[in-house]
Amino acid sequence: MLVRDPMHISAPSRPDPSLGAVPEALQRRPRLALVLLCLLLWLPGFFTLPATDRDEARFAQATRQMVESGDHVRIRVGEEERNKKPAGIHWLQSASVHLLEAAHLGSRRDIWAYRVPSLLGGILAVLATFHWGRSLVGRRAAFLGAAMLASCLVLVAEAHIAKTDAALLATIAAAMGLFSQAYLRPEQFTARQAAGFWLVLGASVLLKGPVGPMVPLLAGITLAAADRGAPWLRALRPGWGLPLLVAAAAPWFIAIGIATEGRFFRQAVGGDMLAKIGSGEEKHWGPPGFYLLSFGIAAFPAAWVVLCALPAAWRDRLNPPTRVLLAWVVPSWLVFEAVQTKLPHYTLPLYPALMLLGAAWAMDPLRRLPARWWRGIAVAALGLVALGLGLVAMAAAWFMLREAFGPSLLVLPFAAALVWVALRSARQGAWGRAAVAGTLLAIPIYAAVLEGVVPRLWPLWIAPRLEAVLRDRAPGLDSRDFGITSHAEPSVLFAVGGGTSLLRTGMDAARFLAAGPGRVVAVGDRAEADFRREAADLSLPVQEIGEVTGFNYTRGRWITLQLFRRATP
Repeated sequence: MLVRDPMHISAPSRPDPSLGAVPEALQRRPRLALVLLCLLLWLPGFFTLPATDRDEARFAQATRQMVESGDHVRIRVGEEERNKKPAGIHWLQSASVHLLEAAHLGSRRDIWAYRVPSLLGGILAVLATFHWGRSLVGRRAAFLGAAMLASCLVLVAEAHIAKTDAALLATIAAAMGLFSQAYLRPEQFTARQAAGFWLVLGASVLLKGPVGPMVPLLAGITLAAADRGAPWLRALRPGWGLPLLVAAAAPWFIAIGIATEGRFFRQAVGGDMLAKIGSGEEKHWGPPGFYLLSFGIAAFPAAWVVLCALPAAWRDRLNPPTRVLLAWVVPSWLVFEAVQTKLPHYTLPLYPALMLLGAAWAMDPLRRLPARWWRGIAVAALGLVALGLGLVAMAAAWFMLREAFGPSLLVLPFAAALVWVALRSARQGAWGRAAVAGTLLAIPIYAAVLEGVVPRLWPLWIAPRLEAVLRDRAPGLDSRDFGITSHAEPSVLFAVGGGTSLLRTGMDAARFLAAGPGRVVAVGDRAEADFRREAADLSLPVQEIGEVTGFNYTRGRWITLQLFRRATP
């Protein structure tokens, strides 16, 4: 393989002034600095945002039912089997809930207790990016790349959501970090490192099935084809490594196969995975090129630096560290673009490599700037997304509350400051400082949006307000005595209880109410006429005990839920 002198520069012995606002004490303790950065970026809104629909509420409710039932094999949401993803994230969330309850710090009713594995997974991914990135791009650039990863909008969002993707990112970042060591220095790659590689992949399978192993597999195939050989493969010890991976993941798969009589595999593979590949499941279809076009949003505020770095990275593709980073990104990116179902977080496992490429270019004093038109696209991506965040915050406040309150008005000035400082540093040739400025100035933007704006948009949070009305008007109501129609969202199950009956029509609501004493139903405005008609046919006297109005963001429409119980004579 042809090798050029690398563009990546080794770290000096003293702190680097090009990192700008990072204090020297933190540069000397990079892991501590990265953990503090993650907490500053991710803790705003972590405790105050209610459970979001639909994925987070589904995952959290399934875990809550595991905790309450003691069945850690089967995955259920209400009475329905949830045969789509393995149980790994539910085990992590269950452990989090048990530990917090034992320490009297939280309870199973708190959604943030289920988010802790996502928060920790994100932190581990950032630390893994720095740890293994040092041998790829140097210590300074690895630190900057890890910081850029922490500030990416998509990871900030995933750290706030109780589901698989932040934890999956940690496993893939670690696996690809170990893979890169086997590729660069196969003669020094130890059996312990090989065991770690296969065990981490086993953990990724328990989190999200084949996605974790797919990334190193495609990277390995790409490198073997490009290099016309794979001398690094022996270093990974696949002879006993693959059985180790299977041994780590197989027990649960065997148990769930027995418990569901094979339904898990039929529904997970045929009903979930193949549907996503071929048909754009759950209306999340997107054209090829979707991830490239949305990268400026998903990777804000680091995307513009990465975009500027990509032409130089491609020219440097014969350099082994750059080569393995590109192999991490390109083949898996093409697969994600080819899959019909598209969501912004699907490409998140590739972001550590992209951030390291961007940081290596930014810290290289001999960097070559891309063409002016390409720089224009990168700058536009930064400016338009920053402007969009500010405008969306104000528009959401006005649309929901008919007022633009304080925090929503702060987002735009914060965003403007980020763009101005970052572009000013870049014009002075201090691209490392520009990247750091973007990362640090993203903190007040995310804080204003996630702590100041979104939790205060009360029309979005229907389920917690519904639960509050029930607690006030029907204290002690068992969730099995509550039914709801027109708003069958998982957040209702998490807020009220897994025994809640999700009813299809107003007539079903009237029959549910008539079927037993002490019951309560919530009826949507579109189903109210059918409910009252059926109640009259059943000679069922009803009494309205409350009303909740809100905006169902999963369906994009306003809804009013009226709560009824049987009227006393």
